[in-house]
Amino acid sequence: MDQKNCKPKNSDEMNSNQKDLSRRDISQKYSLLKEIDFYLVTDSGLSKKGTLSDVKEAVEAGCKIIQYREKNKSTKKMIDEASEIKRICGGKAIFLVNDRIDVALAVDANGVHIGQNDMPIETAKKLLGQNKIIGLTVHNVDEAIEAEKSGADYVGLGSIFDTATKKDAGKGIGPVRIKDVKNAIRIPVVAIGGINKENCRTVIENGADSLVAISAIVCSGNVKKEIREFINIIQEVKSSSSP
Repeated sequence: MDQKNCKPKNSDEMNSNQKDLSRRDISQKYSLLKEIDFYLVTDSGLSKKGTLSDVKEAVEAGCKIIQYREKNKSTKKMIDEASEIKRICGGKAIFLVNDRIDVALAVDANGVHIGQNDMPIETAKKLLGQNKIIGLTVHNVDEAIEAEKSGADYVGLGSIFDTATKKDAGKGIGPVRIKDVKNAIRIPVVAIGGINKENCRTVIENGADSLVAISAIVCSGNVKKEIREFINIIQEVKSSSSP
């Protein structure tokens, strides 16, 4: 064996390679986020067919981002369910866990979505690593600007319309506010709260990159069909507004 070819890399070379890998991971992360349109947030309390069925149908429908949100199950049950969701998502959809960074770490999810009163983004990044996606819930322009400064990869803006799905959502801010937030930041804006097929056009027209419709999806008898219809509307509006 040629000993010259077996020389270990020095620390500078190793650090350089790690930085290159990190940059590729981060670049891939942002390219994935640019492709999102419909965003599924699970809700086992409302679901007619169960969370795993909803996720399977969502991925089959072409949904590119899934958030596992569960408030009432044990950690073990959440990890088991999250592992199966990750398997279903495969390389077809981004898989995020709501709030529970421990669960996200346990199953090596693509990232997390956190709220204003949850763990600071800086701390979450230290635990998860730079190549993981972190979304933050915001309610106005100031919170959105701060989220971007702190390192959020996207913001979840809401509640856009009045909603009963989330008890602490507050009164809807209206779709026009989406434009204000979109103009203030560069990261993607995901609209959430009271959105359905009747009002989703105005949400995208005002600048949302993606949207969440929980009740309209998980309470339906055909999750795949409903999501496909949302995706068609979103893509139609985006294509018609493209220069």
